[in-house]
Amino acid sequence: MLKRIVTTFFFCGVASACTQAPISANPADDSPGSNRGVAGTQDGDWSAILKLEDEAKVIAKISGCATSECRAAPVGSRACGGPRYYIPYCAKTTDSVTLYRKLDEVAKAEQSYNKKYNLASTCEFRMPPTVEAVGGSCVAR
Repeated sequence: MLKRIVTTFFFCGVASACTQAPISANPADDSPGSNRGVAGTQDGDWSAILKLEDEAKVIAKISGCATSECRAAPVGSRACGGPRYYIPYCAKTTDSVTLYRKLDEVAKAEQSYNKKYNLASTCEFRMPPTVEAVGGSCVAR
């Protein structure tokens, strides 16, 4: 019985780390006295990662491309390794060096976050999506 409880507790903890929902940037979602968005808290640290991620998304331009110029860039760093997901971008209209520098910041911040809060994740390898131009804009399929 104890083994079943411990196993259930372990899997619930791993599942919650794997399915962490992004924290809303809407201040109306913050209840009085909460630590959401406060630096040095788990929510605040995650908010900082999301802010970096948003900065990377602004750098990643998707328009002005043919399919041959569309790419997918890795975002984040899951606890077991590898990116959380990929964003499409147009290599012709995006400053790729600046984009990858920002994405590196995101990954390093998330690696620190995962270590600081002892998070776990599944260990499958996520392949980049196929990207193509639709109406001159890069999209992931």
